[in-house]
Amino acid sequence: SPGGRGLAAPTCVGVICSQPAGELGRVAPSWRLRQRSSTMTGKKVCIVGSGNWGSAIAKIVGGNAAQLAHFDPRVTMWVFEEDIGGRKLTEIINTQHENVKYLPGHKLPPNVVAVPDVVQAAADADILIFVVPHQFIGKICDQLKGHLKADTIGVSLIKGVDEGPKGLKLISEVIGERLGIPMSVLMGANIANEVADEKFCETTIGSKNQAHGQLLKELMQTPNFRITVVQEVDTVEICGALKNIVAVGAGFCDGLGFGDNTKAAVIRLGLMEMIAFAKLFCSGSVSSATFLESCGVADLITTCYGGRNRKVAEAFARTGKSIEQLEKEMLNGQKLQGPQTARELHSILQHKGMVDKFPLFTAVYKVCYENQPVGEFIHCLQNHPEHV
Repeated sequence: SPGGRGLAAPTCVGVICSQPAGELGRVAPSWRLRQRSSTMTGKKVCIVGSGNWGSAIAKIVGGNAAQLAHFDPRVTMWVFEEDIGGRKLTEIINTQHENVKYLPGHKLPPNVVAVPDVVQAAADADILIFVVPHQFIGKICDQLKGHLKADTIGVSLIKGVDEGPKGLKLISEVIGERLGIPMSVLMGANIANEVADEKFCETTIGSKNQAHGQLLKELMQTPNFRITVVQEVDTVEICGALKNIVAVGAGFCDGLGFGDNTKAAVIRLGLMEMIAFAKLFCSGSVSSATFLESCGVADLITTCYGGRNRKVAEAFARTGKSIEQLEKEMLNGQKLQGPQTARELHSILQHKGMVDKFPLFTAVYKVCYENQPVGEFIHCLQNHPEHV
């Protein structure tokens, strides 16, 4: 077994792998580092990003890396340096072991080391975990290019799409092409604060390489963060991106005072548009089974009831404040992914002449960027092609 720990071999059926429950993701409450011989080496992990979700994942990954011998116990986390009350955020994280700005009240394992330089953080990393707002990934890849090990693998937790010259570009594709590394994705019904609170949830890893999928599962699974591995990477990632647009629509309905029946309609119609979009634009196979995983309908439901896109969209409908102002007030300045994804999607649909086929996605875009009154959002539901 890797690292000589005597782990039982994982069992695999198709592309879904399961690790023996006794060892899986076991995290010591004190995050005590295991004893290592001088000859033992483990895979080095770097988390690229340190926002709300990135810090929650760092808590899991740091705990697991401290316990599993086939991972290096020192986990680096790239932090965009900020001044917090006269102190650097990296200094606070490395001394107090808490991201006081983006995940306050949650202690990070002491083996998670905040690094303000992304190239330094990723140096010698075997596994890169990307978890930054999707609009910043291009610049980060430019910085990392040429500075990675030849056999580095990556996993994207980023929910969004990129508009390329040839149309839709998935974030994992952008990273993989720019850095020349194989990419997997992780998407699911994972509200960051609940994950950090160690409340039970599920998530989905999409990986075309079964060995990579299993390795990432071992790194990130815990008794309360359960992972299924599937091969439809594109579908998993599309789900993670598009559900944020639907959640903005759900938030509009909440802000306008509509009830749960209306929100259920938004979720159903949004899911139909997600499936239709995936079948049109995904290069690989798209099966309905993937939409039944955590990355699909489960993530859509939780985001439409509890996610930040819904919350900010509700405030937008109620207060009339701009999205940018609400980001500052409600998200500590972090960027909302739903409106940005809606804009990129709209551009792609315009180019393909398919705007009319996705009225819910289009309505979210028009409210956010073309000053369409939010009260008119309900018209896209009333006149949806699904009802014709």
